[in-house]
Amino acid sequence: MAGFYLKGALVEYGSDVLGPLPNVVVFQFNPEQISRTLNIPGSSTDTSGEERQQEPAQAPGPPTESFSITAHFSAADDLGEHDASSAIPRVFGVGPQLAALEKMVYPEGGLISGAIGAAVDAVGNALDSGGDGKASTRTVPREQLPRILFIWGPSRVLPVEVRSMSITEQKFDPLLNAVQVEVQIGLAVASFPAGSDDVVGQGALKYTQTIKDAQAALNLTKAIEEAVDIIPF
Repeated sequence: MAGFYLKGALVEYGSDVLGPLPNVVVFQFNPEQISRTLNIPGSSTDTSGEERQQEPAQAPGPPTESFSITAHFSAADDLGEHDASSAIPRVFGVGPQLAALEKMVYPEGGLISGAIGAAVDAVGNALDSGGDGKASTRTVPREQLPRILFIWGPSRVLPVEVRSMSITEQKFDPLLNAVQVEVQIGLAVASFPAGSDDVVGQGALKYTQTIKDAQAALNLTKAIEEAVDIIPF
């Protein structure tokens, strides 16, 4: 009997509900490794602009986590089936998976929302000029990046921001569709300002942190047992 393996995924979601999901990318082949970095703040800058070192027991804030993965996509298996499952890759290769992945780095919204935002900015600039005819240079961001969950098994569900994406198209079909692709993805665990409406992301972060706390407690229990075994009485 073949073993059962979970697959990792990137899932785009709304602010307060998990469905219907606007975009999902399930890794065809799970990345072989995850490179994680905990960025620990060690100092802060006071109002004079001089760097002020923290006391050893103090920290200006919690650490932030970033990590990178390499995802692989291939149309080879589907192309060899010669059935309905091979119809899309025969026409587009792995283009649909790439399009879904790239969509996660573009701001939400379309032409209509962009035109409305530009019109509101124009009115705001006119009001801010104070009648002197000089337009304001103030820029108001109107587009929001997609909210993404990184799901890696039942114990790691994290809200993330896609910080970088490097795509290497390695093989092509006769129509020059990419049929084998390697994608390096840089991710950062999202943080939430006070009053954020991202219920799903905050819930996922709390869920994963709770599991980590439980695992740390289990490790403490094991460490105490091992210490008892090696300490002579």
